[in-house]
Amino acid sequence: MADTYDFGLVGLGVMGQNFILNVADNGFTAFGNDLDPEKVKALIKLGGDENKINASVAVTEFIKALKTPRKIMLLVPAGKVVDIVIESLLPHLDEGDIIIDGGNSFFTDTDRREAYLKEKGINFFGAGVSGGAKGARKGPSIMPGGSRDAYQHVKPIFEAVSAKYKGEPCVTYLGPKSAGNYVKMVHNGIEYGLMQLTSEIYDLLRKAGSLTNEELHKTYALWNEGRLQSFLVEITSKIFEQKDEFGNGNLVDQILDKAKQKGTGKWTSQNAMDLGIPVPTIDIAVSMREISALKSERIKADELYDRPTPESFDKKELIVKAENALYFAFIITYAQGMHQLADASKEYGYELKLTEIAKIWRAGCIIRAALLADIADAFKADENLQNLLLSTYFVEKVQETVDSVRELVAYGAKNGIPLPGLSNALTYFDAYTSTRLPLNLIQAQRDYFGSHTYERLDRKGIFHTEWGL
Repeated sequence: MADTYDFGLVGLGVMGQNFILNVADNGFTAFGNDLDPEKVKALIKLGGDENKINASVAVTEFIKALKTPRKIMLLVPAGKVVDIVIESLLPHLDEGDIIIDGGNSFFTDTDRREAYLKEKGINFFGAGVSGGAKGARKGPSIMPGGSRDAYQHVKPIFEAVSAKYKGEPCVTYLGPKSAGNYVKMVHNGIEYGLMQLTSEIYDLLRKAGSLTNEELHKTYALWNEGRLQSFLVEITSKIFEQKDEFGNGNLVDQILDKAKQKGTGKWTSQNAMDLGIPVPTIDIAVSMREISALKSERIKADELYDRPTPESFDKKELIVKAENALYFAFIITYAQGMHQLADASKEYGYELKLTEIAKIWRAGCIIRAALLADIADAFKADENLQNLLLSTYFVEKVQETVDSVRELVAYGAKNGIPLPGLSNALTYFDAYTSTRLPLNLIQAQRDYFGSHTYERLDRKGIFHTEWGL
């Protein structure tokens, strides 16, 4: 058994188990490790042939089974657990071995771990994995960053197991240090935004158009055949079909409206603020999950305030406008995420290629969508494109849909239907495309009360006024 397995994986939960089986299915031998003997037994049973896939609870046995340089992937919860696993492996590793963090680690943790392990002669890189448990089994989108040389040892395996878009693997080396984990973080931030928007449109169709679950299923399924084709729209259409096993009609109607989160959306929002990059659609998606958690307070507040009865809206017209609005807002959300990636690349020295990022998101990952092929083309046509809204291709698409957004946001405001993601997307668009904003007044206020100075339109320099004199 010694030195015979191509790939090692620590953490045999659902994601880890599926990923290692995927590795074995694609012609590589793989050895797993987990503290839980039941998970080890389950993998061995599923793997079938011990020469192709095996596992152990013992770290020493696990390490000895791997070919050098050892390629060890961690699929364990982000945070302290990653550090604990690294420390358990270190005494048994040799110089040049490779540790890959496949979890949702915060990017600064990845930078810290890489520097720490580099001193010990061990290669470390973060590789975001998107696609959920099914993606891990059948082909995820993988976002690796770290040592370019170390990645070459893992490249054949990652390219084999990743999702494919028209034959192209949805994985590529993204850049040094924590580039991979950073891209996965922003991926998840975009995911928050798209999920919020999808749920808002559902709420609008329900309240304004009185669509039944069957009609919602058909509507989202139809949208998924067009320009909104995406994983999230696809699964949304299927959700409306699911019956409740307890016999209470459709399952979606019995699910509590409190959305949980693991922190990656919040990280995206916080870091965007650090960089000075506006991502309001992602920001509000995080905030709405926080508002949703205030269920008992929301019930009390609902009893205290009157809410308008929604005016009738022609069902067919509403569906057309809702499709326009969702497409518009999807574009805006991707634009915000890509803008953040571009600036982070400069700030942190990642050397990210946005075209390549859009390409590896086209299949396998949670935010995969037909729209990403157009996004990839836009950045390919102009590598220095500052924002998707400046792409001539997207100008046309946005112009075609923005009027529907304006109408629906106004309708939601008048009729008491919260559409924060959609309205924030519209506000972002209107602000970004405005030559002049009223922030001149804010600068005057800041100078008035704090002598913070200001700049002028008509001449260069920094100015201060003794206001009121």
